[in-house]
Amino acid sequence: MSQTLPFDLLGTRAASVTLDHAEVQRYARHLIMPEVGVNGQKRLKASKVLCIGAGGLGSPLTLYLAAAGVGTIGLVDFDVVDLSNLQRQILHTTADVGRPKIVSAEEKLLAINPNLKVIRHEQPVDSSNALTMFADYDVIIDGTDNFPTRYLVNDACVLLGKPNVYGSIFRFDGQASVFFPPHGPCYRCLYPEPPPPDLVPNCAEGGVLGILPGLIGVVQATETVKLLLGTGKPLIGRLLLYDALDMTIREMKVRKNPKCPICGPNKTITTLIDYQQFCGVSKVEPAPIAGEVISPRELKGLIDLGNHPFILDVRNPEEIDICRIPGSKVIPLPQLAERLGELDPLVPMIVHCKSGARSQKAIALLRQHQFTHLKNLTGGILGWIKDVDPSLAAY
Repeated sequence: MSQTLPFDLLGTRAASVTLDHAEVQRYARHLIMPEVGVNGQKRLKASKVLCIGAGGLGSPLTLYLAAAGVGTIGLVDFDVVDLSNLQRQILHTTADVGRPKIVSAEEKLLAINPNLKVIRHEQPVDSSNALTMFADYDVIIDGTDNFPTRYLVNDACVLLGKPNVYGSIFRFDGQASVFFPPHGPCYRCLYPEPPPPDLVPNCAEGGVLGILPGLIGVVQATETVKLLLGTGKPLIGRLLLYDALDMTIREMKVRKNPKCPICGPNKTITTLIDYQQFCGVSKVEPAPIAGEVISPRELKGLIDLGNHPFILDVRNPEEIDICRIPGSKVIPLPQLAERLGELDPLVPMIVHCKSGARSQKAIALLRQHQFTHLKNLTGGILGWIKDVDPSLAAY
């Protein structure tokens, strides 16, 4: 299938590329493969690939693309390296904590291959800049971790006729595919509607096996190289499903949706939209009503005065093992609706989670069941650790 995919501009650029003696030695194991050869290596050198994200997926896939000889890698990232990233984001080291990820990533990629050109896009990709940003690249790789950006990347790729190399990870599970209309389905064909935001935990809440991004990222890098070379059978129309816990790999066929609003025959989406709104994600956090929140220092003051309030911790059991506010009652958010009988609606209650998002959902649920004396601990237990008890371990 891939031999017929349209990369005419890449072929034209590759015709004017040369490999010097050092490059011949560097890529020798490629050059002796009939599927790559000198012409294929020139295609890789002439290629331009954009990676959205320099984190878990972006780390392994850009390292391997740089090593493989991809000539230009664009990086989109505006985050800084955090200590919690190092369990899986192998582009970065302990010395990089606090530094911009995109700067750290560029250094590591150039250390692998000084022939590489890195283009840094140090701003969020959104509807105002995606089409311009993507236009000059041959392949777009989605290394993001949220639904608004995934739909944005998909739609921009479809409108521009670019292949979208997709990957996602959560806990022990990973997915990978290539979306490339009209040669196959797009992301919307697989997921026509985003899931409700309240039902989608992220890796910060649910966790991810640190090794998992390595495997899925390498699959994305492999698919990218195959597309650029025009060889093999890409994951177009196929969704790879990987379960690291059971060590199983399955494949699911993905067909074009004739009613797809962006790649179907009667498309209704002809320009980029507001993807935060489409996915039901508020751009601005609603202002809390007076008396609805309590700061960690205010809570500590109540405890010091002997007025120990009822504290409800809605985090998962694994998080409780890391740190806990003494005297708190633990009911994980997924169990809260079934365990309301353990709570007294007349007792004033302070609710907290890791940083404040899940506790806000818990408060909304409690209000539906006539609980009225509720306050959300601002910043969650991370705020408590920062402002009150730094002896506890942050995570």
